[in-house]
Amino acid sequence: MLKKIALAAGSVLFAANLMAATPAKAPHVLLDTTNGQIEIELDPVKAPISTRNFLEYVDSGFYNNTIFHRVIPGFMVQGGGFTQAMQQKETKDPIKNEHNNGLVNVRGTLSMARTSVPDSATSQFFINVKDNDFLDQGDGYAVFGKVVKGMDVVDIIVNSPITVRNGMKDVPADPVFIKSAKRID
Repeated sequence: MLKKIALAAGSVLFAANLMAATPAKAPHVLLDTTNGQIEIELDPVKAPISTRNFLEYVDSGFYNNTIFHRVIPGFMVQGGGFTQAMQQKETKDPIKNEHNNGLVNVRGTLSMARTSVPDSATSQFFINVKDNDFLDQGDGYAVFGKVVKGMDVVDIIVNSPITVRNGMKDVPADPVFIKSAKRID
């Protein structure tokens, strides 16, 4: 009888260890843009604060109908903060900069945009269109995800003709906006 109990207890412990060792599925977000769809995989293990922040904005519908307001060929595309009328949206409080998390700013990665103040990121993000290792120096820019489908769409966006609007340069002449952002995990 004791052998059966010990065997059952061992089986339960083994199953519990297996479940604990199985990593949670990384969340995916679909950005449906006027130029096509971009699927992003987030990294809640290495960038939990940035991931949680981004998902809160996604879940609230904040990114719906926002524009990519800054596109620089050979660098990145940036969005997540302005309406199509170039009005800045009200955001939540800034988050802690997770730049030193082991993730680096290479082509296809998603990072938090911020001001010159390290802990100033709110809703804006950018997608690197080339390896930008200089963004990993000093206070750096926190990578928290990567494009898994739709990098061709990002390449179309970054090569959009640009203009100056409301005093901002590098704005696509024909607005490129996020029609919707939603979890697909």
